[in-house]
Amino acid sequence: MSSLKQTDVANDTLIEQGQRIYDERLRAQLEPTQTGRFVAIEPVTGRYFLGDTDTAALLAARATMPDSLFYLMRVGQQTAHTVGGHVARVG
Repeated sequence: MSSLKQTDVANDTLIEQGQRIYDERLRAQLEPTQTGRFVAIEPVTGRYFLGDTDTAALLAARATMPDSLFYLMRVGQQTAHTVGGHVARVG
């Protein structure tokens, strides 16, 4: 397996585990009071770090667990960020 493929598998595992931890353990705990904030989840231990920005959450996470990778998302949203613009009806 090439290093690119290994990275893809590692990324898929990170995403799956991070999302599972959020869905099963953190959603009910965080959404009532933390909606809109960012959460960085370490998928092996389940530790998580909150921040008002994505950078703040990741800096807090890296300060505590500098050798770990994190799954980042926005509490109460499907993704951490959205890309795009707006749609206008013409005619």
